[in-house]
Amino acid sequence: MGDGFFTPFGKHELIPQEEALEIMHKKGSLKIGIPKETHFQEKRVCLTPDAVSVLVANGHQIIVESGAGDGANFLDNEYSEAGAQISYNTQEVFSQHIILKVAPPSLEEIEYMKSKSYLISALQLSVQHKEYFNLLMSKKITALSFDDITDESNNHPVVKILSEIAGTSSILIASELMSTTNQGTGLIMGGIAGVRPTEIVILGAGTVGQYATKAALGLGASVKVFDSSVSKLRNLQNHIGQRVFTSIIQPKELGKAIMRCDVLIGAIRGTGRTPTIVTEDMVKNMKTGAVIVDVSIDLGGCIETSEITTHNHPTFEKHGVIHYGVTNISSRVSRTATKALSNFFLQNLIEIADYGGIETFIKREKGFRNGIYIYKGILTKKIISDWFGLPFNDINLLIF
Repeated sequence: MGDGFFTPFGKHELIPQEEALEIMHKKGSLKIGIPKETHFQEKRVCLTPDAVSVLVANGHQIIVESGAGDGANFLDNEYSEAGAQISYNTQEVFSQHIILKVAPPSLEEIEYMKSKSYLISALQLSVQHKEYFNLLMSKKITALSFDDITDESNNHPVVKILSEIAGTSSILIASELMSTTNQGTGLIMGGIAGVRPTEIVILGAGTVGQYATKAALGLGASVKVFDSSVSKLRNLQNHIGQRVFTSIIQPKELGKAIMRCDVLIGAIRGTGRTPTIVTEDMVKNMKTGAVIVDVSIDLGGCIETSEITTHNHPTFEKHGVIHYGVTNISSRVSRTATKALSNFFLQNLIEIADYGGIETFIKREKGFRNGIYIYKGILTKKIISDWFGLPFNDINLLIF
């Protein structure tokens, strides 16, 4: 440069450069198969007819297996009128490029899938077998667990949706079980003037606990919430918007509360198996006819006497206490759960198309990428690798 003018840049750096413009993605057309759920007592479906109508209007092809929406009271003709193709051939539905379902597919259903296709479903790791993963990998399928998808705040939106439903439902279920028509004690959930309100103990201040607390307070019940995290208890207080009894989990304080309560809701979550918080001796000290709803039973349960039950036979009695241990509570209100899931999937499917396809979306969206456990036949989750002794690779090393 000339004398008397200093710059830290070299001459070549000051020459005007060409502007790099962002290349717009060409919108892709998606071919989505929605099979009928065959998992025991699974009544939900991933997309409502309204969501299908939006996707079809955007140029996407949706093939719905006949009867897929029956469990949530969505009929075939509703899907047909929304623009979906109704298929009576299960293999045809599973031959689509993207398979969208609630429960993970069976081995027979995986056989129907085309090589290098995409699967979006729950994983349910605790009940899976090694051959499930081996079969997916042999067909070079990219499989994604919607439970593990995260948002910009690193929360799990699908888990949160289902937890909200489970929390509210747990109180309504307990209310039913206390009625004399269900051989309960005949108490109303809440209270009326001059009568002591129902006493409820909730273990866990996460999303399930928050919504259970909100529902119980709304009905007029007296609520006590226990958790091992002070910050979670504080968040619950802020979420509820009113003062409610909260306490760190201490055996003596918890034991007294459980002994006096009419309803005990188990909503503790762990990273693996749910820790046992309530011992059998504590249950023995509960009132005769008291009700336990262990929402965390799908991960082992936080109450020692809990056992897994079904929607057909949801309860059993032990030590004079009624126990409810259904693992899939949201399927009990399948239409509401379907609408909530559909809202989530519709938004993501539209974004996938806007990016030009699911492959580009995976590369650009870290939260969506977090849900992938098999990428083009390669296992990408260490927890699955440790569980079943399978080799794995980091997803981030495979896509770039």
